[in-house]
Amino acid sequence: MLAFISFRSVSLPRFRAKSRLLAAAVVAFSTAPALAQDTPQALQPGTMAARVAACTACHGEQGRAGADGYYPRLAGKPQEYLYHQLLNFRDDRRQYRPMAHLLTGLPDAYLHEMAAYFSAQHVPYPPPVRAEVSAATLEAGRKLALSGDAARGLPACAACHGASLGGVLPAIPGLLGLPRDYVGSQIGSWKNGLRRAAAPDCMADIAHKLTPEDIGALAAWLSSQPVADTYAPEPAGALRLPAECGSQAQR
Repeated sequence: MLAFISFRSVSLPRFRAKSRLLAAAVVAFSTAPALAQDTPQALQPGTMAARVAACTACHGEQGRAGADGYYPRLAGKPQEYLYHQLLNFRDDRRQYRPMAHLLTGLPDAYLHEMAAYFSAQHVPYPPPVRAEVSAATLEAGRKLALSGDAARGLPACAACHGASLGGVLPAIPGLLGLPRDYVGSQIGSWKNGLRRAAAPDCMADIAHKLTPEDIGALAAWLSSQPVADTYAPEPAGALRLPAECGSQAQR
């Protein structure tokens, strides 16, 4: 069973190490003009790639994902989704101190620019890592993701995130290509109030109905699925959502 994981569980030494890394990236690229001749063109001062170097220090080159399972892929996600998450970190609806520190004081317009940059990055997904769980657990995750559980008032993940689970424009993210630990931690964060969205918070409502076993099964199945070359968000209006979601109206 996958236990709830929140960023508050990250050890203090690891938190400090990441904070130092982020601070070093910010300093390096804020003082980059003196190093311009030795800097690759993509990271020349003033370019968006240079400005988001503090992001890619954890989230990987072009936002393709970090290596440790806690820093998710940013590349290719819907721009409005990324923008809302930056707002949520800045305004304390999502709680992770390094992100809040980096975003404090940044205006909405600049957050839009950051979101647009990462949304426009299209890089290959790595092969999935099959979760070491039973076939029954994977099947339970598959059923919840694709069919839901009507008896408990649980819509399928696909009902909001699309039949291919690739997301829906403008602001619903895809669910594949994410590490198992990250998927489990984010559902757990909604369930225990560490992650919030604009009211009505439909994900929080769904998360409260999920058991720890459900969350473990979903995280295991979603993280085990391959990502097709055609994986992309569906067009806006392609789905009629089963619940009202404030983040969809806040545009």
